[in-house]
Amino acid sequence: MKRDEPDRTTRIVIAEDHTLMAAGLSKLLEDQFEFVTVVGNGRELLDTVAVLKPHIALVDIVMPLLNGIEVTRRLGKTSPATKVVILTAHNEPQYLVEAFRAGASGFVLKRCALSELMIAIRCVLAGQTYVTPMVADQVAETARKPAPGPTLTSRQREVLQLVAEGCTAKEIANVLKLSVKTAVYHKTSIMEKLDLHTIAELTRYAIEHGIGTTTYQPLAKSAANGPSC
Repeated sequence: MKRDEPDRTTRIVIAEDHTLMAAGLSKLLEDQFEFVTVVGNGRELLDTVAVLKPHIALVDIVMPLLNGIEVTRRLGKTSPATKVVILTAHNEPQYLVEAFRAGASGFVLKRCALSELMIAIRCVLAGQTYVTPMVADQVAETARKPAPGPTLTSRQREVLQLVAEGCTAKEIANVLKLSVKTAVYHKTSIMEKLDLHTIAELTRYAIEHGIGTTTYQPLAKSAANGPSC
């Protein structure tokens, strides 16, 4: 297949919780690829990848229920054939470093041109790594260094994100299929490990480390669409 011919075999999933952004990106990519699917949160992405087995997942970092970094870690274990390209508005070094530590194959900023996104997708499909040139220098060396500070387990990162999104212990237990007592235990363990003492401090830590978002409102969503977080 020539480089400028449309690809009618590659399957792509877009994980983006902003409806207009997702719709616009989907429309652009549908001119280039036959199979393009959109999901709105990290847990939905995991379920969709398990069924559709896409070649590429375009993943935002800040998403409800499960952030893009944690999703990338999981996909590396459950669906290694699906390559992750992070597509984000964040160019801070910590996001770049964590994305590649988690197993991402590409990192592209949302303000890039469609032509650059296409280059990134082609590179990753060819087994290469792609980083937006304007931030590549920030990643090159830092990503290989050990992560500073305390390391949270996968479960603790899940709980921390849900805490940062405003979920109660009962809601966390429901999402993660835990007992309320276990959810409280994880929350307490996180606070002790990070030496943080309030929900506000946990939320700030989550946002600064690309773990959580304050845009998700579980109670409002629950009232509109039934039980969720």
